[in-house]
Amino acid sequence: MSEQLNKSAAPMLVRPRRAAPVLVCKKCLKRSDEGRDVRRALKSELKAARREGTKPAKLVMTGCLGLCPKKSIVLASGASLKRQEYVLVEASDQVPRALEMLADE
Repeated sequence: MSEQLNKSAAPMLVRPRRAAPVLVCKKCLKRSDEGRDVRRALKSELKAARREGTKPAKLVMTGCLGLCPKKSIVLASGASLKRQEYVLVEASDQVPRALEMLADE
């Protein structure tokens, strides 16, 4: 009986009510002197950038993304990963421009 259920079940496509998440390397964030300020700025900018009737994008802490810059924090999004691009941020004042770069198609 379970085989019949598995064969008839089809994958579903679901679209969330929020913008695509922003990925942040947790290791870079922890290592950076500006990590706490950058995280706060990211969350604030994502809340401010949300469109009416939608939820703000999530800030997702990830494992190492493999770049390991000395003083920067690595950010990525689905769109930037598709382009094989990452954004490096050193200070919280760079966050608005970094989010623009992540969203650019």
